[in-house]
Amino acid sequence: MAKRDYYEVLGVARGASADELKKAYRQKAKELHPDRNSSNPDAEAQFKDVNEAYDTLKDDTKRAAYDRYGHAAFEGGMGGGGGRGQGDFASAFSDVFEDLFGDFMGGRGGAGGRSRAQRGSDLRYNLRVTLEEAYAGVQKTINVPASVACASCNGTGAEGGAEPVTCPTCSGMGKVRAQQGFFTVERTCPTCGGMGQIVKNPCRACGGAGRIEKERALSVNIPAGVETGTRIRLAGEGEAGMRGGPTGDLYIFIEVREHPIFQRDGVNLYCRVPVAITAAALGGDIDVPTIDGGRSKVKVPAGSQTGKQMRLRSKGMPALRGGGHGDMLIELAVETPVNLTARQKELLREFEKLSEDNNPEGSSFFTKVKGFWDGMKG
Repeated sequence: MAKRDYYEVLGVARGASADELKKAYRQKAKELHPDRNSSNPDAEAQFKDVNEAYDTLKDDTKRAAYDRYGHAAFEGGMGGGGGRGQGDFASAFSDVFEDLFGDFMGGRGGAGGRSRAQRGSDLRYNLRVTLEEAYAGVQKTINVPASVACASCNGTGAEGGAEPVTCPTCSGMGKVRAQQGFFTVERTCPTCGGMGQIVKNPCRACGGAGRIEKERALSVNIPAGVETGTRIRLAGEGEAGMRGGPTGDLYIFIEVREHPIFQRDGVNLYCRVPVAITAAALGGDIDVPTIDGGRSKVKVPAGSQTGKQMRLRSKGMPALRGGGHGDMLIELAVETPVNLTARQKELLREFEKLSEDNNPEGSSFFTKVKGFWDGMKG
């Protein structure tokens, strides 16, 4: 029986790109995989035809020969599709098997898996600072528990600093393959754990890992203007790598504590200041605190109401990366006196009689209320 055209098998045009070939192959392989077509006796043969076609067309040299001579290009032991053995088929199929079935194969080894050295993990440290420290900037000393390179073996994991040797099980690949039917399953090498090398005489101090657990004291500069969520990266201050691999990084996440006086909104600060009813009515000067530890004099206009805001320019927080300071907003809270004496009550009643026209907001409100009630009656 004559062989079908490889492009026809994959369902692509002769001018298809490499990406189009791969996409078509993946789709056909999924459709015709024998495990998904147990009721179709021809599925395995069709599946092999798809792999044979893709194995030829994905190779530029083979594809050029096929485009010029067709199947005759590979007859007589010239390589390619016709006389390929089981091992060649498994090799071709392994190129996209991981894409089709995800983690079933355990993933490819890759360059990292075959190397004895592995980068150390990144570390996270949560650091709380006060609002005053966030305003001015501060230097903090923190203790970080982490893995550091073993001094006894210089991070190699071998006693005396000797170099590890190639793993005899996987020959340094970090992966082992097992033939199952018509395809190959690849798994992490059980002897070296994917490292590709083993330590014949492990270091007694670190047990062959090349690193030990130790707490380190680090000095960290916290810049002015940080806020909750700010992240500071210290390169090379994370965990040591395995067997001489590069060190990870340390990430410091800032949390600014709540302040009893100031509330923060970006670079601006808010401060709610209580004022006596007499000061609000008559007006006057009050002293308010500032985040730098100083004080500012603020003039309260006569007749001020609760909620009135006044702005102090450049008295807020500094911008983290320069650009000046924010503002501080003062919000007045007019305070009603309590625990009045008899004389104070008498004076307030007298004041009440004399102040019928001195409450514009109240007069306006009750005028609206009266109109509302009259409307409901109508």
